Amino acid sequence: MADHVSMALVGCGNIARAHWRGIRYHAPRIRVTAAVDADIDRAEAMAARTGAKAFASLADALVDGDFDAVDLMLPHDQHEAAAVECFAAGKHVVLEKPMAQDLPSCERILKAAERAGTVFMVAEQAQYWPDAREARALIDGGEIGAVITARACFYDPLNVDPAQPRPWRFQLARAGGGISIDGGAHWIRPLRMMLGEIDEVIAATGRHIADMEGESWAQALFRFRNGVVASFNALLHASPVANTEDFRITGSRGEIVIEHGREGRLLLFNAAHPDGKTVMRTFPGKVDSYGAELHDFSQAVLDGKALEASPAFSLGELRTALAMYRSVESGRWEKVWS
Repeated sequence: MADHVSMALVGCGNIARAHWRGIRYHAPRIRVTAAVDADIDRAEAMAARTGAKAFASLADALVDGDFDAVDLMLPHDQHEAAAVECFAAGKHVVLEKPMAQDLPSCERILKAAERAGTVFMVAEQAQYWPDAREARALIDGGEIGAVITARACFYDPLNVDPAQPRPWRFQLARAGGGISIDGGAHWIRPLRMMLGEIDEVIAATGRHIADMEGESWAQALFRFRNGVVASFNALLHASPVANTEDFRITGSRGEIVIEHGREGRLLLFNAAHPDGKTVMRTFPGKVDSYGAELHDFSQAVLDGKALEASPAFSLGELRTALAMYRSVESGRWEKVWS
């Protein structure tokens, strides 16, 4: 039995550095043997970090590289073609979220994965956030009673170099949407982990970033299958904003608050802790979640372990974002899974 997975990092931008850090410190059974990017300088820079071989195209890497798995970190519009190509070559695949821009594309990817019979993971690091997991444990343990309502707040700073070309995330044809389909997914997943499946949504979105074609802010209500209604607020901000919290879960006998940022805490308020008990610090767990995610993938490949979240489950974030977009057009509640 193999003791490690050899992997190609495909797309060597910012997210690849986060994945490499996760592999280096938290996924000991992965060896990076190829670095692939259309910008060969970026591929070579990542190859120098990892000890891998650099390639300027996925096609070349699949012919001349030596690896069992690929970690695809590409613009959303490239997900289907790259994933299908890798499955056809018999590779195990980690694909950054969302699986694709629309559901028909996702179906084609899932069918290609089924034909290949290899391990397929849609990377959503929030599945491995320790604070989200602990919050679910507190809810299950009855610490706040029955959940009444919840709130998720996703504020992301605008980090764009005006001297560089417009980011692909600002282009609707490449991203498939705006802040909701992209970074907002990291807040939708913990809501699903803590509260169950989302049934329907109603949303409003807008654009206040001039160069961004998709929505740069969104507000929505999510009604879960258990009847709980949660609010979702997302904002891409170019100016200073006040401190906020990532999540607030309010129950019949207490409340859970997950603060934002490096100094953030998970706080529990109930009769035993009326002033709030610090259950845990949220950092560095969120940063380390990339490694936990990729370690899970390596265990699935090497040991046959079931993934923490299946590719089909990962469709929940995409479906929620698409339902939000339909709601903006219709002005009504829109179903997520129909």
